[in-house]
Amino acid sequence: MMNFKLKIGLVPERRWLADAATRKGIFQPLYAQENKDHIISYIKENFSDENTTFTDLEWLNDEGLLHENGDVNKVVDYLKAEKVDAIMIINCNFGNEDAAARVARAMGVPVLLWGPRDTRLTPDGMRYTDAQCGLFAISEAMHRSHVPFSYIENCNVEDKPFTDGMNQFLSVVSMVKNFKGMRIVQVGTRVKPFKSVMFNEMELMEKFGIDVTPINMAEALNKLNKIYAERKDELVALAEDTKKKIDCSSVDDETLIKLMTFVPFYKELYEENDCAIISTECWTAMNPGFGVAPCLAMTLLNDMGYLITCESDVCGAVSMAMLYAAGRGKKLPAFGEFTCRNPENDNSELLWHCGPFPYSLKKEGCNAYLYNTKPCFRLADGDWTIARFQGQGGKYTFLGGNFKTTEGPHTFGTYMWADFVNLPKVERKVIEGPYIHHMAEIQGSYADTIKEFCKFIPELEFDDLYN
Repeated sequence: MMNFKLKIGLVPERRWLADAATRKGIFQPLYAQENKDHIISYIKENFSDENTTFTDLEWLNDEGLLHENGDVNKVVDYLKAEKVDAIMIINCNFGNEDAAARVARAMGVPVLLWGPRDTRLTPDGMRYTDAQCGLFAISEAMHRSHVPFSYIENCNVEDKPFTDGMNQFLSVVSMVKNFKGMRIVQVGTRVKPFKSVMFNEMELMEKFGIDVTPINMAEALNKLNKIYAERKDELVALAEDTKKKIDCSSVDDETLIKLMTFVPFYKELYEENDCAIISTECWTAMNPGFGVAPCLAMTLLNDMGYLITCESDVCGAVSMAMLYAAGRGKKLPAFGEFTCRNPENDNSELLWHCGPFPYSLKKEGCNAYLYNTKPCFRLADGDWTIARFQGQGGKYTFLGGNFKTTEGPHTFGTYMWADFVNLPKVERKVIEGPYIHHMAEIQGSYADTIKEFCKFIPELEFDDLYN
């Protein structure tokens, strides 16, 4: 299962001073400490929640600031013992670029760099802090140490750019944490006609530590038949609950009960294999072998946070899981494909699949019903992100872009009409590769978040949908 709990190590620091005890005026330690006290307090008060905790350096010295090069190893040992998922270097006054870069390099986790605006300028011309100046020095030390980092513009801690940047960084850290060592359960083999969903399992393991765990179709059918034969009461209860949300009148009760069999089947695969997401065969073998397709169960399970992609698309599963991580489990992703252009809008495209979208993403007031046993409803309007993780020829890229929904003709299946800035350009981008038409989507604007995420993953490059 995915883990959205994060611990961030706060590393406030200042310039090393030989005369720190007696220094007056510029770089006086008192002002760095005042900055630190306010910033640490504000961050903990405004960004801590059930999934986010912070640790700091109050234990290090009387100031709670890193300034001595000799303390680098102490700080690194402490942060590693705390098992932090990322660190934030806070430049409270000019800073110690050597110590900051050494800590960042030794930690090997995502790094955020930021410092507060300098506001202590007096009428007589004195200024007491040069926090911004130190940011330039620290950033260059990071570059020369080959340490990737995210950055929030020099601003006050209460400013919107800080809030936006901090929230984005937390999303990035969530993505990094859930990407490395991700486990994907693959049910069945690739859909026979779809060469487009081919992937290199060995490369995913060697490059990124992504573990694909196969469940062959014989094992899957045995499990399904056993659940269907022995757990009717559970399946009947699931069917009755589903009827409260979706118009199931087009299928008989026994068919609906059989459709429900996939719910405990996939859920138990999740728990047995401790996976982040499932990629499943769904129509060339599952339907002939068991008699029904799993689309309805996917709608229900995706709504519970048990993510499933259809048509054996493992790279699509990575895409969907990463968007879920970007939203830190608070937003559900969809798995819609480029299907056809909107006859009423030259920049609009139908993002569709035959039923697997989470039910809770349904547009308010839209009726949900079954067509050929598959859910049909339109998704909620608003701002969305579209993304695709893809490998080809040993090179891996992550396509990302934002779009808004728009109006379009009613159709069957689960769908939305996306309004892109320049659809012909987007179409060409997908056609010329390496991407296929399967995409992952999530509510909100996360293209910049995906770009930042790619900084921290060697051999993965961000690809802007619109460039």
